[in-house]
Amino acid sequence: MNIHFIAIGGAAMHNLAIALHKKDYKITGSDDEIFDPSKSRLEKYGLLPEKFGWFPEKITPDIDAIILGMHAKPDNPELRKAQELGLNIYSYPEYLYMQSQNQKRVVVAGSHGKTTITSMILHVLAAQNKDVNYMVGSQLKGFETMVKLNDRLDTIILEGDEYLSSPIDSRPKFLWYRPHLTVISGIAWDHMNKFPDKQDYINQFTRYIDTIEPGGTLIYNEEDAVLKDLVKQNQKNIKAIAYRTPEYEKDGNHFYIVTEQGKIPMQILGAHNMQNTEASRLICNEIGVSNADFYQAIQSFKGADKRLEKLVENDKSVVFKDFAHAPSKVGASVKAVKESYSDKKVIAVLELHTYSSLNRKFLPEYKDKLNAADEAVVFYSPKAVALKGLDPIPPELIVKEFNYPGLKVFTDPVKLHRYLYDLDLHNTALLLMSSGNYGGLDFEKMIKKVEDEM
Repeated sequence: MNIHFIAIGGAAMHNLAIALHKKDYKITGSDDEIFDPSKSRLEKYGLLPEKFGWFPEKITPDIDAIILGMHAKPDNPELRKAQELGLNIYSYPEYLYMQSQNQKRVVVAGSHGKTTITSMILHVLAAQNKDVNYMVGSQLKGFETMVKLNDRLDTIILEGDEYLSSPIDSRPKFLWYRPHLTVISGIAWDHMNKFPDKQDYINQFTRYIDTIEPGGTLIYNEEDAVLKDLVKQNQKNIKAIAYRTPEYEKDGNHFYIVTEQGKIPMQILGAHNMQNTEASRLICNEIGVSNADFYQAIQSFKGADKRLEKLVENDKSVVFKDFAHAPSKVGASVKAVKESYSDKKVIAVLELHTYSSLNRKFLPEYKDKLNAADEAVVFYSPKAVALKGLDPIPPELIVKEFNYPGLKVFTDPVKLHRYLYDLDLHNTALLLMSSGNYGGLDFEKMIKKVEDEM
């Protein structure tokens, strides 16, 4: 098979390219820019394009399939050439489905917790020496690449994203997967640029439930009222299993899940992660892992990359870096840190970076989401707002919509960096939340600041 990737440098795209390369497919690809870790990984396998850019001459009739990434635009010259030649063009979720049609498909879906739950499942299965195929949207500890496609295996674990499939396919990715077994962690409006209406976003999950294979199993968070209602309305021939946050206890900043087998010590923080653990336990039960084996394995799980990632800690200070940016994720992360470090001053710093978070109409979704913090900061770039074609946001609107007394708002990265570098972190838990980088914040400098206090 000759496969060409348009926008090969994407997080999921480069992993899929490597997985197909390992199956001895002939892989080529293009992109206008590629950064690490994608760049180094592609280079290792001889898949890094010699030059960056789009080269329609690469698109020839002998190509069996084009896989189109979200980074490309609908008028991409390579895409246009492929369309002119009548080549088979796929999004990566569509191609993953083609690769897994004869396997049991286990899909982790929901507005939040997908990566963590998928990570937990793979961690437990690895501990049990259960070999499966998988696709995860971000890097996990202990895994070189995040797509595995082995035709000899009968099960695949897929992280089910509700974002669009490709620049020419507006269907959410998870609608391709047709799961036999799935979990939905919850529904909280996101991706306003593609789903400008909250009900439209919810409707995608109704459509997703309808794609579950007849006789399949849906595990769902019954503490989410919207999700619970969708499951109640569903008329498909599927088995529905409800879950909720399990009983847990806390000793200092250590969490324990209370089970029939005693208290299970966890290395992750927060009620939301205890809830994620319960979801992953039920999925693992359905694929043959006993509770005893699950709890034995989950004790060594240290969390997914960039999800409440502890950068540095001493007896006085701790600094976390978190990918949280959507309102539900922000609220859960702040509560988790405050619950874990109730004896410390919690400073939450959020960067508004995505289209949704910088949209005036979406800002009310952030109301009270920072309230668990003792001090809160919001940073955004007016230039980023303009580049996204959105209406300007005055700082006073941020203060109003977040409903946090004394909220500090920065629009200048230099001033934000100076504020963070000058912080007195004695007896403090600092939580840095962003899908960006705060306009070039030096995280190593923050780490050294704490290490120098040791």
